[in-house]
Amino acid sequence: MSGAVDLSSLKQPAATDVPSDHAVTETTFEERVLRRSMQIPVVVVLFSQRSPGSVDLVKLFERLLGEADGNWDLATVEAEPNMRIAQAFGVQGIPTVIAVAGGQPLADFQGAQPEPQVRQWLAAVVEAVNGQLPEGAEGEAPAAPELEDPRFTVAEEALDRGDTDGAIAAYEAILAAEPANEDAKAALRQVRFYARTQGLPADAIARADAAPADIDAAFAAADMELFNGTPDAAFSRLIDLVKRTAGDDRNRVRTRLVELFELFDTADPIVTAARRKLATALY
Repeated sequence: MSGAVDLSSLKQPAATDVPSDHAVTETTFEERVLRRSMQIPVVVVLFSQRSPGSVDLVKLFERLLGEADGNWDLATVEAEPNMRIAQAFGVQGIPTVIAVAGGQPLADFQGAQPEPQVRQWLAAVVEAVNGQLPEGAEGEAPAAPELEDPRFTVAEEALDRGDTDGAIAAYEAILAAEPANEDAKAALRQVRFYARTQGLPADAIARADAAPADIDAAFAAADMELFNGTPDAAFSRLIDLVKRTAGDDRNRVRTRLVELFELFDTADPIVTAARRKLATALY
């Protein structure tokens, strides 16, 4: 997902709910992730205080690290204050986990996973780099990926300040000058999604389930599900609503679905499947 994503109105768990021993920020990313990954694989967990599932995943990785015998390391990244890291990895939802080895992404997965699958994934990562990295060598870490275009920097700095309106205006200015700039289009979609989700009520999903005919409630619930790393649930919710609506209401729901699809790579299997289901629902 090009651009920045993800979400302040929901009640946040206390900071102490998330272990901080392996917290990484934009300032420490190069040393703690890129340079460290020249020695052993580093598992980067992008999470949010507002996503209980992602907090639980951080705690799981913290526990598994204690059993790791030093064959991998952990970096936990809170997504909202570290948007550039999320952008550099093309994050599509929270939580997202990326294994970095030799300064490059090696493998990843999105969404909360049960412990057996996480253990299996970790074992595969360790096996894949076994003997491939010079043990104990410092190596030369590659430069941290970043946007060099100063116009994008203006937008990102606005995001850093929490000024979503300023970020949107900056990306719109880029597109006014370069209507075909795909990076700006993608980033603008992400920031608009981010801005919209800031006002989500904590019980958005429950409200929608209690009022299945309420389109606005369904939109809020789908945004929440997307943020929580369950896009298939978000897409299914709105596709079911397409089936139950007609006329302008149906077109409104279809339009929102297409907007959500555009937050992802067009080749993403979840999006491909959802598009087929939408086509069936419409025709």
